[in-house]
Amino acid sequence: MEDDVEMAAGENSAGELDDMKKRLKEMEDEAVALREMQAKVEKEMGSVQDPAAAAANQANKEEVDSRSVFVGNVDYSCTPEEVQQHFQACGTVNRVTIRTNKFGQPKGYAYVEFVEPEAVQEALLLNESELHGRQLKVSAKRTNVPGMKPYRARRPNPYMGFRGRTPFMPAYFFPPFGYGKIPRARAPMRYSPYF
Repeated sequence: MEDDVEMAAGENSAGELDDMKKRLKEMEDEAVALREMQAKVEKEMGSVQDPAAAAANQANKEEVDSRSVFVGNVDYSCTPEEVQQHFQACGTVNRVTIRTNKFGQPKGYAYVEFVEPEAVQEALLLNESELHGRQLKVSAKRTNVPGMKPYRARRPNPYMGFRGRTPFMPAYFFPPFGYGKIPRARAPMRYSPYF
C-alpha cells in the first residue's frame, strides 16, 4: 500500500513538473515578445540610436549650426518673411525660425539658416541694424552639447527670508518626562515713545 502512495506521488510530481515547464516556456515566450515590442516602439520614437548614428546626427547639427545665425531683440509682430527679407542680401536663406512660447507668442529671438556658410560672416555685419524700429543683435549660432548644461547656484531671495538646508526644528523643545524647565514664549519688545 505504501508503494502505491509513493507511485502516485511520483506520477503527480512529474505532472506538476511538466506543468511548471510549460508555464515557464510561456513566460519566456511572452518576455521575448514584450522585448520585441519595446524595441519596435523605441525605434519608432527614435530614443535608441547606435553610436554611429548619434555621431552622424551630431555632426549634421554642427554643420547646420555653422551656417546659421542667432538674431535677438526681434519685434514680436515680425514675421519670418520679413526677417528673411532683411537677411536676403547676405545670401540665400534656407530657413527662418522664430521661437515661440507654449501659447504661440513670439519669444523675441529667431534663428536664420543660410544655404552657404559664407553668408554667416555677411549676416554678422548686420548686427545692430534695425528691423521694425528695434536694434537687432546678430551672432553666430552655437551648437548645444547634450548633457553640458552649466550649473547655476541659486541665490537667496531677500524678500523670501532665509531658508537654509537645515532640518525643521520645532519652535519649542519639550524635555521628556517633564524634567527641566519649559521655555516660554516672550512677547516682542515694544518701543515706547516715552523712553
